[in-house]
Amino acid sequence: MKVNVSTSKEELGRKAAAEGAQLIREAIAERGEANIIIATGASQFEMLEQLIKEPDIFWPAVTGFHLDEYVGMPITHPASFRNYLWCRFLRKLALPLKRFHYVDGEQDAEAECVRLGREIMACPIDIAFVGIGENGHMAFNDPPADFETKEPYLVVSLDEVCRKQQLGEGWFSTLEEVPQQAISMSINQILASKTIIASVPDERKAQAVKESIEKERDPQYPSTCLQQHEQTTLYLDSESASLLANHPLK
Repeated sequence: MKVNVSTSKEELGRKAAAEGAQLIREAIAERGEANIIIATGASQFEMLEQLIKEPDIFWPAVTGFHLDEYVGMPITHPASFRNYLWCRFLRKLALPLKRFHYVDGEQDAEAECVRLGREIMACPIDIAFVGIGENGHMAFNDPPADFETKEPYLVVSLDEVCRKQQLGEGWFSTLEEVPQQAISMSINQILASKTIIASVPDERKAQAVKESIEKERDPQYPSTCLQQHEQTTLYLDSESASLLANHPLK
């Protein structure tokens, strides 16, 4: 796992998007297609804003997946990750993707996990754009995360720290409104990606960043799973890196 520290979240977004865009171009050049995972949440705003501006990406050769969605949430809800991805990414591309596999948790969540698992197993992932939660979660794999399951997608319960993060980011008006379950990509499915680009800005993520790097691999700290993935870059800003003993901006 490599660590790249920027002076601002805007610089972080440019760097992360530039690396991801180049990897997409290379995959298309080599195989005629690319398969990607796109994360959601406030941590991805700057990266996505820059990724859609990157030149010379033939998006009709790209198949996309996303990490998670709340169980029972309609796509019209402002907090829906399908809504987020449509508004902030898909509809802004110059050309449409070859295919995008939305996570739909409105009906039978377990059946949706099976469907998505079948789809993603047929599309080995070139690049996963991910984030890290305030409690160290990857996707919605809250601690203790399941480091053993080989299932690509799971129905998971959200802990209170995670739900408070969603409230604090402004997606909901009250904690009671935040769903208690979600469909989430599993840890091992994320780690199956050839390259992982983790964009993690903001001071509120500083403790999780510190644990991701300095703790031993442990399901109680889900993002420590990234330590075993050689082609991972953790993109930080000065605030999210502030608790690291040796970050280059100190």
